[in-house]
Amino acid sequence: MPISKVLVVDDSKTELHYLANLLTQQGYLVRTAENAEETLRLMADDRPDLVLLDVVMPGQNGFQLTRTITRDPRYAGLPVILCTSKNQETDRVWGMRQGALDYFTKPIDPSELLARIQALG
Repeated sequence: MPISKVLVVDDSKTELHYLANLLTQQGYLVRTAENAEETLRLMADDRPDLVLLDVVMPGQNGFQLTRTITRDPRYAGLPVILCTSKNQETDRVWGMRQGALDYFTKPIDPSELLARIQALG
């Protein structure tokens, strides 16, 4: 299924703005959320084709939210890509074990991220 709707989740307004602009310029329909609760509310309202998710957030963190999303039958097959400042190999491994499809460390390489998203569709 081609990727057209992307939900970007980050508690940093700067990161949200950067990623939303990057993806919008490539023709993706982008929605944004700043925490887990908002993410789940938006997803229930309109299922995205992809979730780009930060790890370090107040409340439920990105690892926990990835696990919640990937284990929910309503979102079966929904790809989650973690985009985070956590750059340790153990963080990457843990993120993938929670169900993430990919793991990028900040600052994000735009061409690498876009290539990975295009490869999904």
